[in-house]
Amino acid sequence: MMKLGYPRFLLSGYIFLSLLGIWVVATAVVPAGHRPGCPAKCGDVDIPFPFGIGDQCAFHPGFGLDCTAVDGVKKPFAGTVEVTKISLTNGTATMNTAISWQCYVPATGTTNYSNGWLNLTNTPFWISEVDNTVIVIGCNTLAYMISSSYVIGCSSTCESGDPLKNDTCSGAGCCQANVPKDIQYYNGYFNEKYNTTKIWRDSRCSYITVMEKAAFNFKTSYVKSTVFYDTYKGYVPIVLNWKIALQTCKEVRNESSYACVSSHSVCVDSTTHNPGYRCNCSDGYQGNPYIANGCRDIDECRRLVNPCGDGICENTPGNYSCSCYPGNYMTNGVCVPIQKKPSRFQAMPVVGASVGLVVLVIVVACACLIQERRKLRNMKLAYFRQHGGTILFEEMKSRQGADAFKIFSEEELQQATNRFSEKQVIGRGGHGTVYKGLLKSNVEVAVKRCMTIDEQHKKEFGKEMLILAQINHRNVVKLLGCCLEVEVPMLVYEYVPNGTLFDLIHGNHGWRISLATRLGIAHDSAEALSYLHSGASTPILHGDVKSSNILLDDNHKAKVSDFGASILAPTDESQFVTLVQGTCGYLDPEYMQTCQLTDKSDVYSFGVVLLELLTCKKPFNLDALGQEKSLSMMFMSAMKENRLEVMLDDGIKDEDNMEILEEIAELAKHCLEMSGENRPSMKEVAEKLDRLRKVMHHPWVQQNPEEMESLLEEPSAMVHSTIVSDQYFSIEKKAVTNLQSGR
Repeated sequence: MMKLGYPRFLLSGYIFLSLLGIWVVATAVVPAGHRPGCPAKCGDVDIPFPFGIGDQCAFHPGFGLDCTAVDGVKKPFAGTVEVTKISLTNGTATMNTAISWQCYVPATGTTNYSNGWLNLTNTPFWISEVDNTVIVIGCNTLAYMISSSYVIGCSSTCESGDPLKNDTCSGAGCCQANVPKDIQYYNGYFNEKYNTTKIWRDSRCSYITVMEKAAFNFKTSYVKSTVFYDTYKGYVPIVLNWKIALQTCKEVRNESSYACVSSHSVCVDSTTHNPGYRCNCSDGYQGNPYIANGCRDIDECRRLVNPCGDGICENTPGNYSCSCYPGNYMTNGVCVPIQKKPSRFQAMPVVGASVGLVVLVIVVACACLIQERRKLRNMKLAYFRQHGGTILFEEMKSRQGADAFKIFSEEELQQATNRFSEKQVIGRGGHGTVYKGLLKSNVEVAVKRCMTIDEQHKKEFGKEMLILAQINHRNVVKLLGCCLEVEVPMLVYEYVPNGTLFDLIHGNHGWRISLATRLGIAHDSAEALSYLHSGASTPILHGDVKSSNILLDDNHKAKVSDFGASILAPTDESQFVTLVQGTCGYLDPEYMQTCQLTDKSDVYSFGVVLLELLTCKKPFNLDALGQEKSLSMMFMSAMKENRLEVMLDDGIKDEDNMEILEEIAELAKHCLEMSGENRPSMKEVAEKLDRLRKVMHHPWVQQNPEEMESLLEEPSAMVHSTIVSDQYFSIEKKAVTNLQSGR
């Protein structure tokens, strides 16, 4: 049984302590091969090179393992993490990670917690998004994982109308979420306010963990007992990808540290955002590509089934060849006996039978093809109806001006994007992948393929598209249409050519961005969000405002994009967000506590964007110390201590600009208020930025204090407290401390 009574943030996850900060390229003295005297196994686990027991036996210290006896059985460990399997072919390592749990203790009336976490930063490993999944178990449980770039989770319920089922993890007692790509760090959390004492009576414990998909099979007993924790003994398997070094194959191929030393080996580039490579044996060979002569020829002829059928199989390097015994000849890869040529009369029945057989095959093939096409058409029609396509189509015909919005077929978008070629990818995110496309009308578009869609959005998708299609604002990326005949709908937007605001600020391009340009971009973005909140026919909440979702045209005019996280404004207080997601550094602290998205959540995120424009710093830096991890926390501290100048970017720090900069900083501070009620609306923010632009365009006003004061005078609704909330510092500091310590 699971032991209870640990303090709330007891460290129950792991960290690669022995690997952090020591993974560097070409640190091995000997470039390849098993070192003499190095063991190839630890207990029952094979330890193939480049891994090794001890740093001296590994390719470099990042692959050094310890072989430690646990209860009399030797097991390999990477730091404090047990390694259970290593695959050279797949480039994976299976290890154990802790389960995050919270349990109600009836005797004391308290809840105990243990947060599982994993930190792979500065190691050659990252979490496989293909082999793993985020699992949440419990009644009325909302839990989420925080990584260096994403916050993602889900909620599970135990409603009477949705009974628990074995082997089914889709929201009833158990839910799953996809693991984002390129994740090296995560920490599991629970939302306390989502649970009640009544729920604890039926389901005393709740869990969240990241684990291997193939190793998990939901059982209803997991919900009302500690069977889940006991089954895995507190630790679940997780599959990690790895790469041998940080260089690409092209960069390292001619260097002495090149790891693919076996003949008949090939170099494979990593698919992550960061460069790297690993090695495989060539086709027809198997073994270890990291050691000399490690890739050995596969003798296909020794397989249980002869690849040549009844013929003679001869093994060749990397392949095999087939021949026939005397009296036979090869046709279509099959050996058949040589027969005398039959007479014309003898051949006629054979010819007739052959023709009949060919006709029969053609008829059957055509029937199967027609059946498959009919099944595909019916499936596309079912998806179309499921996503509200029928309602959307009828509404478009009845509404004036709706013809600007188009329902695309899957084939149209495949042709526009060259079958969704990797060369057409212009962006990836937590919601999906964006491709550049060219329609038959020679119109450039951006096609977004979403990863998943929840059941509520499936039912309301057609209605939401109709509302989003009516958005028409110069600073909002235009939604041109959608494709509904696929499992997860695709969205088609206008193409904006000049990249994102994030690339402009953090792209290391060496350009100097003037204050006027930054202020213009901020004003354009604020106008767009103000329109979505109060100018659209139905209020729309963006939900993921950040600099990478602000696109720029050739004149640096801003357009707000990516409505993958957008939702229609809730009409009553019962509408909560059931999938917690967003981007670290931009998330509204109030949203994290209440799980209710509001227009003031977008205001907070926009305040962080203002800080990026002022400081040219990233919103969140996992490698920094203390409060320097959070840009908003650093800024609020600087404002409280009257140290604004130390935060400003040198490119805009100028005595002539200081009054304008102070006004922008004051506006950002209001946007970052802890309580949403104390933040301005986006309309007020846009008006304030518009007044500041007028001051920039008329510098003579700055020389006249009375004119300056008149132009910058704020409406009463914009007046907020200038005192920084102590509560804000307490919660922000607590969040950063938790991320730093892994809790």
